[in-house]
Amino acid sequence: MQPNKNRVLAFDPGFERLGVAVVEKVQGKEQLIHSDCIRTSASLPFAERLLILGRAVEELIAQWGPSCAALENVFFEKNAKTAMDVAAVRGMLLYLAAEAGLVVYEYTPLQVKVAITGYGQSNKSAVGMMVPRLVSIPAKKRLDDEIDAIAVGLTCLASVRSTL
Repeated sequence: MQPNKNRVLAFDPGFERLGVAVVEKVQGKEQLIHSDCIRTSASLPFAERLLILGRAVEELIAQWGPSCAALENVFFEKNAKTAMDVAAVRGMLLYLAAEAGLVVYEYTPLQVKVAITGYGQSNKSAVGMMVPRLVSIPAKKRLDDEIDAIAVGLTCLASVRSTL
């Protein structure tokens, strides 16, 4: 598939749940094309979990033809093991995006909160309430990771609007 220059593949990195979203600008309006939460089982070895996630991301890139990828930078204060595992997922995502020739944008949680709610100290529920106001989301139950990926994608569209 030929890359769509207005299409962003966005991620909320995680190894148990990887939030993904495909968003794009159509005639100056943000649209949600696809979103999901890719899950892996805690009973699997970590390398297998990365393999499952990596294959799913490769399929998303092939299916949706984005021109760029957007990831949230994740900050952890308490659990070093979790932080290292999420860092491994981020590394895999960065590798796959680069291998596919995608431009990569990274955003801090503060940048996402400001872009979505206008306030950097917003909580998760405020972001979750604003996302459906910014983009039409088909009705279905969504996990926070999926909503966060949509928010990251919208942040990317807003922050690089001159090039997308």
